[in-house]
Amino acid sequence: MPNENLTDTQQFLRSITRRHFFRDSAAGVGAAALASLLGADASRAFSAENSSVPNPADPLAARVPHFAPKAKRVIYLFMAGAPSQLDLFDNKPKLVELNDQPVPDSVIKGERFAFIKGTPKLLGSPHKFARYGASGAELSALLPGLATCADDIAIVRSMVTDAFNHAPAQIFLNTGSTQFGRPSMGSWLTYGLGSETQNLPGFVVMISGGGQPDGGVSCWSSGFLPSVYQGVPFRSQGDPVLFLSNPAGMDDAQRRRSLDALKAINEQQLAEAGDPEIATRIAAFETAYRMQTSAPELMDLSSETRETHEMYGTEPGKVSFANNCLLARRLVERGVRFVQLFHRGWDTHGIAANNDIVHELPRLCKETDQAAAALLKDLKQRGLLDETLVIWGGEFGRTPMNEKRNGSTFLGRDHHPHCFSVWMAGGGVKPGQTIGATDELGYFVTDEKVHVHDLQATVLQLLGFDHTRLTYKFQGRDFRLTDVAGNVVKKLLA
Repeated sequence: MPNENLTDTQQFLRSITRRHFFRDSAAGVGAAALASLLGADASRAFSAENSSVPNPADPLAARVPHFAPKAKRVIYLFMAGAPSQLDLFDNKPKLVELNDQPVPDSVIKGERFAFIKGTPKLLGSPHKFARYGASGAELSALLPGLATCADDIAIVRSMVTDAFNHAPAQIFLNTGSTQFGRPSMGSWLTYGLGSETQNLPGFVVMISGGGQPDGGVSCWSSGFLPSVYQGVPFRSQGDPVLFLSNPAGMDDAQRRRSLDALKAINEQQLAEAGDPEIATRIAAFETAYRMQTSAPELMDLSSETRETHEMYGTEPGKVSFANNCLLARRLVERGVRFVQLFHRGWDTHGIAANNDIVHELPRLCKETDQAAAALLKDLKQRGLLDETLVIWGGEFGRTPMNEKRNGSTFLGRDHHPHCFSVWMAGGGVKPGQTIGATDELGYFVTDEKVHVHDLQATVLQLLGFDHTRLTYKFQGRDFRLTDVAGNVVKKLLA
């Protein structure tokens, strides 16, 4: 059992000493012999319960979670900028009825807004809603693709967060803290589970919609965890990772000899210093070498059928959310543990036609809805959805009032932390249900409030972890994704 009085570095050093090896040799050598009989893949797997730190020789080796998981992998579709729940998922007839009337003072007394000033007027949605599927899920007409998957998803209308500005809210949803420096959800899961592939990173990030999210790399950072668990951004054009190809004048044999020499030097330094970042360096070099073969095949969408391209709306060679959705399916097929797609542009304040809810919101939905629905259908028909958790959502919600910044005549909504919507599918989620409710104006949650930490706890539960026990000691404290809060949303579990 781990010694609680030792630091993480001391635990790491203890795990590789000769004395520790010989103490456990009765079981250790036998396990190594068994692993050699079972093959290389089996030798990479070991239990999270029986090891305080990942295998120093292979920090991305597959690990066993606390209990049997429902999901083995995650695809997180992050709509950076905060999509309007009132125009997509949370229909409010009363708000439409009271459109353009001043919001009651009793509702907004003491409230703070990012941009709204004075007494704003209520803004009913200009978009129609209808019910779909046997579940009767109520969705906006802007989401015709998702409507065909209504019985495969669970909608949470009662999300709340602690932040109402983009960067801290995005970082909070991804790391459990509004301040940068904490590990992201993908990093925690890769740390806890390892990877199912040796040829690709365990955690991959892809971006579309015109640039990085406001929270930047903090949204996929490994924080104080070893950097081997950090998300690796992939490009959807050319080499997925810069400088992956051999430079002119170097062939594969030369590359292999140079890596072998570097590995020998790094392993010697690792044995002397015990710094887990050296193990990260070794793993990164070896993964990059294997990716020189696996990545070009992964990125070649021309091998997909015409029917698949039509379903997703993909155009090979083009940077798009649709292409990234198809690549996400190809990544999880190949064993990548956590894939996160960021699509920027959902900040519909209504300052101009290019960021309002009448012109821009429909365009954003057209860019993303078909591909997101195709991803669900594709995973389902390939038998992958049951073990792949798919999440869709942004960092907070939008106000039920028209922002009207500087007297703008365009319709738009300000930032709103008190309620927003996400949907989830696959991976142990109970489909065909809508959880939570908001008041008749869509301002506050009235039933089954789900905090960001509750969502994070539920995701970890589906992946086989008790969120209070997946921890990492840093600066004398055991940290976790859910900080000191979080409850599993049991209604979401199948």
